[in-house]
Amino acid sequence: MRPLSRAVPRVSWPEDPALVPRVPVPIQLLPDTLINQIAAGEVVERPASVVKELMENAIDAGASRVEIDLEEGGVRLIRVRDDGCGIPELELPLALSRHATSKIASLEDLEQVGTLGFRGEALPSIAAVSKFSITSRPLAQATATRVEVEGGRLRAPEPAAHPPGTTIEVRDLFYSVPARRKFLRAERTEYGHVEDLVRTLALARMGVELKLKHNGRISKHYRPVADEASLVRRLSEALGEDFARGALRIEHEGAGLRLHGWVGLPTASRSQADQQFFFVNGRHVKDRLVAHAVKQAYADVLYHGRHAAFVLFLEVDPRKVDVNVHPAKHEVRFRDGRLVHDFIFRSLHEALAGTRAGALAAGQGGAHAAGVGAEPGAGYAAQPMSGDARPAAAGFAGYGLQSAGFGQRPQQVGMPLREQIAAYATLYGGGGAAAPALPQEDPSQAPPLGYALAQLHGVYVLAQNAHGLVLVDMHAAHERITYERLKGQREGEGIRSQPLLVPIELAVSEREADLAEAETEPLAALGIELQRTGPQSLSIRSVPVLLAGADARQLVLDVLSDLAEHGRTRRIEEAGNALLSTLACHTSVRANRQLGVAEMNALLRDMEATERSGQCNHGRPTWTQLSLAELDKLFLRGR
Repeated sequence: MRPLSRAVPRVSWPEDPALVPRVPVPIQLLPDTLINQIAAGEVVERPASVVKELMENAIDAGASRVEIDLEEGGVRLIRVRDDGCGIPELELPLALSRHATSKIASLEDLEQVGTLGFRGEALPSIAAVSKFSITSRPLAQATATRVEVEGGRLRAPEPAAHPPGTTIEVRDLFYSVPARRKFLRAERTEYGHVEDLVRTLALARMGVELKLKHNGRISKHYRPVADEASLVRRLSEALGEDFARGALRIEHEGAGLRLHGWVGLPTASRSQADQQFFFVNGRHVKDRLVAHAVKQAYADVLYHGRHAAFVLFLEVDPRKVDVNVHPAKHEVRFRDGRLVHDFIFRSLHEALAGTRAGALAAGQGGAHAAGVGAEPGAGYAAQPMSGDARPAAAGFAGYGLQSAGFGQRPQQVGMPLREQIAAYATLYGGGGAAAPALPQEDPSQAPPLGYALAQLHGVYVLAQNAHGLVLVDMHAAHERITYERLKGQREGEGIRSQPLLVPIELAVSEREADLAEAETEPLAALGIELQRTGPQSLSIRSVPVLLAGADARQLVLDVLSDLAEHGRTRRIEEAGNALLSTLACHTSVRANRQLGVAEMNALLRDMEATERSGQCNHGRPTWTQLSLAELDKLFLRGR
C-alpha cells in the first residue's frame, strides 16, 4: 500500500550576499564625523578605554598628579584632571583633529617612540561618540582655554578659569551610537575595569599621584612614592600586603636589556593570572613571548594550573621594539624576540633558584613562606620585599625616584654545632653523600633555620632560631634537596642520546621539516637526531636516554613547535625534570620515619644550602616561621 504523502514546506534561506549582484556605488570620501566614529571603534571599547587614553596623555604631559572622576561607571561622566604642561590656546582646536600630535614628527621618531601615546587619534575618536570638552592652560599662559565638541561639531574656543594643566570631560559616552552603548555591562563591571586600569598605571608610574572617585566618593588614592615605606604601601594598596611582604625584588642587566621589579614567591601563586604586570619601557603590555618566558621560569616551582604574580619592568632600546602593532597598544614586537625571551627566562630562573629556606628569616615571620630570599650573582640581585627586611638600595633606580640606602643583606651566620658525617650517611641512605662544608663555628649566632628540637608525628621537624619557632615538612624538604642533586648530576654529564633500533617515521609540515634540517646541532644537544626523508616527513633516529620510554613522536613535535615559535625549547629538560622529580619523591625520607637530632640538623643545613628549597618539587612550602611576637600573641602574653 502506498504511504500517504505529506506536503513538506519549503525553507527559504537568504541568498549568499556574495552572489547577489550589487548596484555600483561611486567611491567617495567618508564624512569626518563617520571617520572618527569608525576610529572610535578601535580606540574606545568601554569607559576604561577612554580613561586609559586620557591618563596616558596626562602622563605624557609630565603630570605629577592625575584625578579621575566617574559617574555611573564612566558612562554618565568621565573627568580626568592633571597638572601637566597644558596645551596652548592656538593648538587646542588642532588637538581635536585626527593624526595631530606633538609626540612624533618623522619616521625616525616613530621607530623609537618613548611616549605612551603617539597616533593622535584618541581625542577626536572619543569626541565623536560623546559630549566632549577640554580645558587647558600652560604655565606660561595667563588664562585657560575651553573647547567643546558635540555631535561632531567643534565650537569656538572660549576663555575659562583653570590652574596650569588640563581637564577633559566626557559625558554620555556612546550617546551618538546607541548600538555601541547596548554592549556596555553593568555599572559595577565597567567601574571595575577602570579600577584595574588605574591600578596598572599606579604600578607603571609610581612617582605620580593618582586619585579615583566614583559617584562622588574617593575609592582609590595612590600617593606618590618617595621612600621605602611609601613604596611598600603603594605595592600593598595595588596588590595586597602578602605580595608586598613576600615578593622578590630583582635587578638584572645584560645584552642591552634591563629587567627590574618584583616577582611573587612560588608559595604565593594564584588561581588566575590577575596579578601579572609587565611593562616595556613603561608601557603595559600583554605579550605571548613574555608570558611563555615567565611560565618556563616558574615551571619547576609551581603547582600545575597555578599562576605567578609579578610586577616587572623591561628596559630596551626603543629602536629594537615596535609599539605600533596593536590599535589599543596592548602588544609590542621585539626585533630580537629570542634574546628577550632568554633574558627574561634566565633572570627569573636565577632569582627563583636562589630562594633558599631560611634566607633573610628576620622580619619574615608568619604562616606564609617566610623569609625566602636569594643570593645575588654577577650583575644580579634578588631579595624579599618587606616593611622589616628591607630590599637592596638599587630598588628605586628606574622608577623615576631617588636611590637611597635602606640596609644591607645580612651575612650568612655561623654554626656552633657541627653535625656528624654519619648522620648524613644515615639520612641519604648510606655511603653516597658527604656532609657539605660548614662555616667556622660562631657560638654567638644560630644558623637561619636554627637547631632541631623535636619531631612531630613523624612528619614535621621543630627547630628554634633567633626569631622564634621553625616548622619543616621533612619529606617535602628532602624531596627538593634530592631533586636538585639529581639535576646537578645530570647537568654535569650532559644529555646522553640513545639510538633507536627501529627509526620512527614522522609526518610533519614542510616548515617543520625545514626547521629540523636547519636546527640539527641544537636538536643534537638535546639528544634528538632527526633525518629528513621527504618534503613533509622526518625519521627519528635517536632520543634522550632519560626519555627513552616517552612518546617520541609527540616529544619531537612539541620541540619543533617551541623552536618555531620561540627559537628555544626546554621540553627535554622539563620532561627529564618530571622524571627526576618522581625519582626524588620515592627516594626521599618518608613520613613516620624517626630522625635523630643530628639527622634533623643535617636536613636543616642542607635546606639552607639548596636552591629553591623554600618549595618542594610540586610547589608546596617546605617550611614556615612563627616569630616570638606571633607566639606571644597566640598566648595573649603581655596583655
